[in-house]
Amino acid sequence: MNRDELRALQAPLKSRYKDDPSEAFLTLKAKGTVGDGVSCNVETGRAIAQAGLHPLTGGDGSLLCSGDMLLEALVACAGVTLQAVATAIDVPITAGHVYAEGDLDFRGTLGVDREAPVGFSDIRLRFEVDTPADDEQLATLLKLTERYCVVFQTLNGAPQLKAEMTRARTERALESTA
Repeated sequence: MNRDELRALQAPLKSRYKDDPSEAFLTLKAKGTVGDGVSCNVETGRAIAQAGLHPLTGGDGSLLCSGDMLLEALVACAGVTLQAVATAIDVPITAGHVYAEGDLDFRGTLGVDREAPVGFSDIRLRFEVDTPADDEQLATLLKLTERYCVVFQTLNGAPQLKAEMTRARTERALESTA
């Protein structure tokens, strides 16, 4: 896709969202089912991703780690955003890789040390691109990729989170109330 094709694709969307900002809002959803042992089957839209304990928390390494999945989501979003921005500002990229690394202290999540953080303390995102772009163009590409990458900005901005617990309405529970 070239710059003109991308602009033609996005122009009607941008116009619609300017005319009616409510058209730009969407609630994305994810669903998982508690699996066997200590696991969760996550519906990805393409397949079921079976997540479980990381080996440093007692897993055997056969299931996906949610921490890895978070970094993978960052890489996916950043890679797509990088290409969209590069296309929009006419910076050719002939090849590239996106890398994400995150530091975890498993003492926190295992409750070994209450002072140890639960979750990533640091996340690093790195792009390696093959491009004829000069340093100024690369700096602009990085700045705009950071700015428009949804996952990067979400992690950077810490959205409000809310969790709730409800009882599942099982067949047995429904029968006893009838």
